[in-house]
This record gives sequence, C-alpha cells and structure tokens, in this order.
Amino acid sequence: MAIDSLKKRTYLILTTWFGVGFSPWAPGTFGSLASLPFAFLIMEMSGLYGIAIAAAVIFVIGAYAVDNYVLQTGKEDPGEAVIDEVAGQFLPLLVAPYSIEGWIIAFILFRVFDIWKPWPCNWIDKKISGGLGVMLDDVAAGTYAGLVIIALSQFGVL
Repeated sequence: MAIDSLKKRTYLILTTWFGVGFSPWAPGTFGSLASLPFAFLIMEMSGLYGIAIAAAVIFVIGAYAVDNYVLQTGKEDPGEAVIDEVAGQFLPLLVAPYSIEGWIIAFILFRVFDIWKPWPCNWIDKKISGGLGVMLDDVAAGTYAGLVIIALSQFGVL
C-alpha cells in the first residue's frame, strides 16, 4: 500500500515538475521557465551532450510518469503536466547561443510554437493519447523552435 502511494506521489512530482504545474497562471510557461535553471546546471556540468541526454531521459521518464498520472486522474491532457515543457524547452537550447539573449530567444520561440501548435504539433496533440502524446507535441514545438534558431543563425541574426 505504501509503495502505491509513493508511486503516485512520484508521478505527481515528476509530471508537475516539482509542483510548478500547479501555478494558477500559465503553468506551461512556468514549466518552461523552471526548466532553465536545470538546463544551466546541466550545461555547466556536461555541456550540450548533457542537455541532449537530459532531454531524452526526461522525455522517456515524462511519457511514463504522465501516462500513469493520466490513468490516476482520468484527465486526458492535464494542464498541470509540465514535464513535457521541460523536455521540449531543452531542444532549442541545444542550438541557441549559450548566452542570456540566446536562451531568452529559445524560451520565447518554444513558447510560441507550444501555444500555436502548428502541424504536426496539433495533429499529435489530437491523435496521440496518454503520456506519449503529451510529451511528443512539445518535442515537436521544441524542434520547430530549434529550426528557427538555426535559420536565424544562418542569416547572421543570432
């Protein structure tokens, strides 16, 4: 019985990224913001490879945790689930300049694509259920943000 309770709490903590997802205002934006200190520490300790590995690990853990959280709560895409923002936010940071300005641009672009949900983000959001769907649409948004950063860099804007 105690193990079930511990599992449920663990899914809750991970899914809400240590409670950040319970923000009454813009939980997705706060989830993205909350990812940045972790990304900074990972970058300082392990560089870009560390961020890439962390994004992959968070994706896998997030898909599992969110899937279990969805089963517990019966919510299809809970607003408090923000671990997907963390995994998605890490992706544009992989290609953004390692500077305050670069990370601000990565943050803004990720939020724009995560909120806008252009194809295939919107398709993933509607067609793939459970933890995998919750995580994948943010990975797609993060990929779009990263591609824009690469394009801006190619044109000398960044």
